[in-house]
Amino acid sequence: MPRLHTERLLLREWRESDLAPWAAVNADPEVRRYLPGMPTREQCDAAVARFQGDLDGRGWGFWAVEVRGTGEFIGFTGLDPVEEGVPFTGVEAGWRLARTAWGHGYATEAARAALHFGFTHLDLPEILAITVPANTRSRAVMSRLGMAHDPSADFTDPTAPEDGPLHKNVVHRLPRTRWLLDRVDAPGPAGGRRASAR
Repeated sequence: MPRLHTERLLLREWRESDLAPWAAVNADPEVRRYLPGMPTREQCDAAVARFQGDLDGRGWGFWAVEVRGTGEFIGFTGLDPVEEGVPFTGVEAGWRLARTAWGHGYATEAARAALHFGFTHLDLPEILAITVPANTRSRAVMSRLGMAHDPSADFTDPTAPEDGPLHKNVVHRLPRTRWLLDRVDAPGPAGGRRASAR
């Protein structure tokens, strides 16, 4: 299973020591603001087992993210096939970080590493990102990644209340051809644009 390295971050396998801080991330109402429900500790542990199973089984998925300078676990970032029930197929990028890690550019830096892996190692033709309209923080990350909103692909979640904030979903896309163009003359590791998989 490859690890992904950026200037400040390590995207790696999951460890038992990640379980408690991962549960704490998901116990934060602000982190869960645009996600359905509040998972139990058992559900958080089961999610980690699935994440690691994907990494073991196919070599990619949602990596645990730690800060290289301190070894601190701060959440996850990675790639995953679009969930069943979504009206299209593909691979989407996702991230979820502890609130203490917000505002440092970590989500963008880690997601760029995941995109690099997806386009160069998996040869994906496109990578998507999905959220709700009100999630402006994640949408800003999508924009910084070079993703563009595709209104024609927006959809509604039939499992969410029609008058609730999670009913409508917006889709952002980044074709590989656009990503390659954006990387021309891009800064190297100091700018966080490039990443290595080891």
